[in-house]
Amino acid sequence: MELKFVVESILFTSQKPLNLREIKEILSTAGEKAEEEGPKLFKKVKEDELENILTELEKDHAASGRSYYLACVAGSWQFVTRPEYMPWLKTLFGVKTRPPRLSQPALETLAIVAYRQPITRAEIEQIRGVAVDGVVATLLERGLIENAGRAEVVGRPMTYTTTPLFLEYFGLRNLEELPAADELRRIPVIKPESLLTVEGAPTGGQEQPAGEAETPPVVEVGTATQSSAVSPAGREAPRTETGKPEGELPR
Repeated sequence: MELKFVVESILFTSQKPLNLREIKEILSTAGEKAEEEGPKLFKKVKEDELENILTELEKDHAASGRSYYLACVAGSWQFVTRPEYMPWLKTLFGVKTRPPRLSQPALETLAIVAYRQPITRAEIEQIRGVAVDGVVATLLERGLIENAGRAEVVGRPMTYTTTPLFLEYFGLRNLEELPAADELRRIPVIKPESLLTVEGAPTGGQEQPAGEAETPPVVEVGTATQSSAVSPAGREAPRTETGKPEGELPR
């Protein structure tokens, strides 16, 4: 009995997609409970070996030309029917009501989150140039994006990332399969200042030691002449007709 066909039978019978960890747990549990020797052989299979087997199965079914193939969506594996057979399957199962399609603003916002995640609402609005409150709420409700904690900047705004449902919705194995969008990644976004800390708080200038007053600027004063005299208060004293400061008698 080959492990390759054991994994194939598990995926063929499963009612939902399975990831590597789930397949490994099934093999391990079966090996512990089984009395025969066959299942015990695969009790301690490594994930690397499972990944190689799944890749091999994927190639085998792709080359077989059958009506179904093995696909990895959002990190989970499942057998899916090829799209060209949908008319007969719709007749068999009926047409299920699907949620409405995403609007153009929702798709644009979702693309920004996908390529720039984690990203805040304010950063999304900088790129789009419009408010995105309603669009973000819709994407959260549809489960295509999720809260990913708060940014370590002033105000601690919420950040957003895509979900596994986003990968499933677009049929992607992971985010690395997103089409190239270098222009979108290069759009500059002005981020708020980082949170200040006691040790490394940036300041607007050098701090003044406590208890010391700031030294006022020094102003040089030249020698007074007959046409200029400075009063003790620092203001020029009024002049008399003799050119002497007022209040000084001529000699």
